[in-house]
Amino acid sequence: MTISKEQAALAEARVAGLDVAIRLEDYRQLSEKFDAIYSIGMFEHVGAKNYSTYFETARACLNPRGRFLLHTIGDHHAGPHLDPWVNRYIFPNGHIPSATEIARAAELHFMIEDWHNFGPDYDKTVMAWTRNFEAAYADLDHSRYDDRFRRMWIFYLASAAAGFRARINQLWQVLLSQGDRTDIPVWR
Repeated sequence: MTISKEQAALAEARVAGLDVAIRLEDYRQLSEKFDAIYSIGMFEHVGAKNYSTYFETARACLNPRGRFLLHTIGDHHAGPHLDPWVNRYIFPNGHIPSATEIARAAELHFMIEDWHNFGPDYDKTVMAWTRNFEAAYADLDHSRYDDRFRRMWIFYLASAAAGFRARINQLWQVLLSQGDRTDIPVWR
């Protein structure tokens, strides 16, 4: 589910032939029930002022014994987290949540079943993205992705990797339930 036409088109192409539905829809309009909900890379774009709506919507759409996995980048302390340069050029109006912000908003609607931090290893992933981006840059539409864009994106990826390496940035997967089950398996 996305509100980006471009992201929906790319996702449709990538899952062609699979039993996956990509929907161009605002999550706040959703009124269906699901056994599992996965939110991957979205929470950073919801904004702290919308956390209550986000969790209310997820709870309303989750079957009573369902599970909700929140996958998000996080910051090791509360406060404004998005670098002004990143806010201006890369992710306007983004917000990197702290553990306190997530827990405070989620606890009104869910039981936290598990919280795993992949952050210590994530700089390796970001550096792999950097290598892949540089290797593929020649094939991109340079009228849309010019050299200025390339330099800015490389700078952003390098600073993100440094943030994970320095343990300022975290990558969390938070497993949530409605709290009425004790049989949720957790694997590590």
